[in-house]
Amino acid sequence: MSFFIVIILSGCNEGSTTLKKVKVAEVTRSIFYAPQYVALEKGFFEEEGLAIELTTTWGGDKTMTTLLSNGADIALIGSETTIYVYSQGTTDPVINFAQLTQTDGTFLVSRENVEEFNWEQVKQSTFLGQRKGGMPQMVGEYVLKQNGIDPHKDLDLIQNIDFANIANAFASGTGDYVQLFEPTASIFEAEGKGHIVASFGEHSGSVPYTTFMAKESFMGEQEDTIEKFTAALFKAQVWVEEHSAKQIADVIHPYFEDTDLSLIETVVERYKSQGSYATTPLLDENEWDNLQNIMDEAGELPQTVDHETLVNTSIANTVMNKGN
Repeated sequence: MSFFIVIILSGCNEGSTTLKKVKVAEVTRSIFYAPQYVALEKGFFEEEGLAIELTTTWGGDKTMTTLLSNGADIALIGSETTIYVYSQGTTDPVINFAQLTQTDGTFLVSRENVEEFNWEQVKQSTFLGQRKGGMPQMVGEYVLKQNGIDPHKDLDLIQNIDFANIANAFASGTGDYVQLFEPTASIFEAEGKGHIVASFGEHSGSVPYTTFMAKESFMGEQEDTIEKFTAALFKAQVWVEEHSAKQIADVIHPYFEDTDLSLIETVVERYKSQGSYATTPLLDENEWDNLQNIMDEAGELPQTVDHETLVNTSIANTVMNKGN
C-alpha cells in the first residue's frame, strides 16, 4: 500500500500547557496493538503532556527507514530489526524501551475446513508465509520445526509476497495454508475463505514481538519524553489487563471503523486469552534470548547481541515503580 494514516491527538484545552508532539510510526494497523490505541483514545498520552502523531507505515523495512531518517521519533515494530541495524555497524543504534506484545500474533489459516487439525497435515502443502527475515516468518518457521516440519523441505514455502498483499494472494487461490494476523484471519473465516486451525502465538513462547524503540541519540536527548511515553503505555497495559474484551473493543473501534464491533471483540478476546498483550513495558533478558534463538533457528541472526546493548530497561522499571 502506498498510502499512510496520520492521527494527531493534541487535546489542548484553553489555558492548558502546550503538549509536546511526538511522531510515532507503527508497522501496521492491527488489533494486536490494542493497548496503543487504548492509550490514545483514553487520553493517557495527553495526561503525560504528549501529543501523538501516529503514522501507519505498512511494513518492517519502511518503518525502520522512517525512524532512521528522522521521519518518526519512535517506531513500533519487531525488535529483531534493532539487531539488523546494529549488525550493520551503525553509530546510532536503535534501542528497545517498551514492549507492547509478548507472543506471536499470527494464526494458521487453512483453505479447507479441518475438523481435527494436527500439524502433520501441513506437510507437502503449499504454505503462504510471511516476509523472509521478519518476526512472523521466523516464528512461523520455529513453530513448524517444533512440530516436526522442516519448512524448506516438507513444504512448498512461498515467502516472496509483500506483507500487504499476502491475504489477497490467499483469497485469490494461492496456497493451502497461510499465516495471517487478525482481524484478517477471522474475517476470512466469517466469509468462508479460510478456517483458523492453530495459533502461532500459543506455540512461540514469550518473545518481544513488537516493541517501541527509538534511536540512541533521541533517547539521550529526550529521556523525559520517552519516560512519559512509557508511563502512558503502562497505564493502557494495566487498563487492558483489567477490562473485558468488549470494553476494549468499544474503546479501540474508532481505529477499525470498517471492522464489525463484535469481530473486534472476538479478536481481542483471542489475543487476551493467549497472553499476547504485554502487561508491562519491561522487555526482560529471557524474552530477548528467546528472540535470538528463534532468529538463529531461522538462519537470520547476523550476530548475538547482549540484552543490555539494545534494550533499555531502566525507563520501564522507573515507570513501573512509580505506578506501584
